[in-house]
Amino acid sequence: MSFKSDDRFLKAIEAFDTLNAQDPNTVSVGGTEQAKELHDALAMTRWIETMYPDANEVVHLAARCQHLCRWESPRDSYPEGRVGYLKWRSDLKQMHADKSAEVLRELGYASDVIEAVVTINLKKGLKSNPDVQAIEDALCLVFLELQFEGYLDKWADDKIIGILQKTWAKMSPVAHEAAMKLPFSERALSLVKQALCG
Repeated sequence: MSFKSDDRFLKAIEAFDTLNAQDPNTVSVGGTEQAKELHDALAMTRWIETMYPDANEVVHLAARCQHLCRWESPRDSYPEGRVGYLKWRSDLKQMHADKSAEVLRELGYASDVIEAVVTINLKKGLKSNPDVQAIEDALCLVFLELQFEGYLDKWADDKIIGILQKTWAKMSPVAHEAAMKLPFSERALSLVKQALCG
């Protein structure tokens, strides 16, 4: 039996989705408002299934809880600037890991499974741990697919190009291939090409 039909796995996914559905920030999906973090978590699963169809249970769990309850720690609750930003990101990862572990523990998951999910939440071993890399690939694809174009009118081109270069460097060849199939607008595609030539 596949883990995807296992009762405990399904309950974990349901628990993560229930928490993320509480996000007060929403996006419009087919004319219906959906909680942003739930929308992004569903997209994470979709990208994992697309790029890594044989991904294990740990990866699927991590995909659904990677940004669990992210809205509870907004960026503006930390000082402006790079130091404040890095502190916010570090604390966020730990919060996601702690909340994810709590859900999995309550459902009776073994400590090694919980530890593996937490390792992914904390992004330990990027480029050396294939499970961490799979989630990073999905995160980057969610950004490029759902969020990138929204920044085109907010940021200068050189800033966008820099962000694209950093994003691309985190991704595997599998994710690079998937990214180039995204239906970018003409301007977005131009910036992607400039980033890759830089």
